[in-house]
Amino acid sequence: MNKESFFISLFNNKFVGDDAAFLDKYIYSVDAFNENIHFKKEWLSYYEIGQKAMIVNISDAIAMNAKPLYALLSIALPKDIKPYQMEELAKGIKDIANRYKIEIIGGDTISGKKIDISITIISKTKKPIFRKPIKDGYLLAYTGELGRVKKDLDKLLRGKKVGKNSKFKKPILRDKFMQKASRYIKASMDISDGLFDDLGKLSKLNRIGFKFFNKIDKRVGCSGEEYELLFAFDKRDLKKILQISKITRTPITVFAKAVRKPYKNICKPHHF
Repeated sequence: MNKESFFISLFNNKFVGDDAAFLDKYIYSVDAFNENIHFKKEWLSYYEIGQKAMIVNISDAIAMNAKPLYALLSIALPKDIKPYQMEELAKGIKDIANRYKIEIIGGDTISGKKIDISITIISKTKKPIFRKPIKDGYLLAYTGELGRVKKDLDKLLRGKKVGKNSKFKKPILRDKFMQKASRYIKASMDISDGLFDDLGKLSKLNRIGFKFFNKIDKRVGCSGEEYELLFAFDKRDLKKILQISKITRTPITVFAKAVRKPYKNICKPHHF
């Protein structure tokens, strides 16, 4: 039983099911970033924790073709945290907020046993892109390179170190590509739980399967927390998508087309 999907289904309504909720031209998204679940303090500096907490939340807005405007923070901090560590954590959050011109407008801070961060991002869009529709014959693509995050996570779990520019530490957001390609993209989401897992969500929602052009290694397809864009588009727009990829220097891989057949995710659940 997929407990995450089951619990979400208990709140089923027209706003649930995408990367964020769309209401009156605004996009509302929220994500948790919790110690010993998403990271360990031995892996990331306090600055990097704050930085990544913001980046993974902004990712949802970008996937829905929205411009982030405001943020609300809810943070639990351990009692033994030092003032300079709090300053580093706040600086990481503020630096990413400033990069994307996001104003932090409030939130809540409590004492806890570990660092738990929840951020709500409020964005605006003229043309929201949802996880559907994906029609038979549409092409599927993803940005960037997949698999490096899983590789680096395995290193960290073995007690080794990764570089400061590791995608596990600093996910790369594809906002420039989305801004230019949004007119051609029919459906989109960010890859947070792994390509194969997130394809399962698209498959269920659109009642569609996928024909892969080449075999994708499980290490690549099951690598979570990539935060690359996974998107569908009409094959007639392939040339335009490739041109935008070149202009924005955004690598893309066109890996499958939508077909009328069942789809099965072969990855283990990332949650619970």
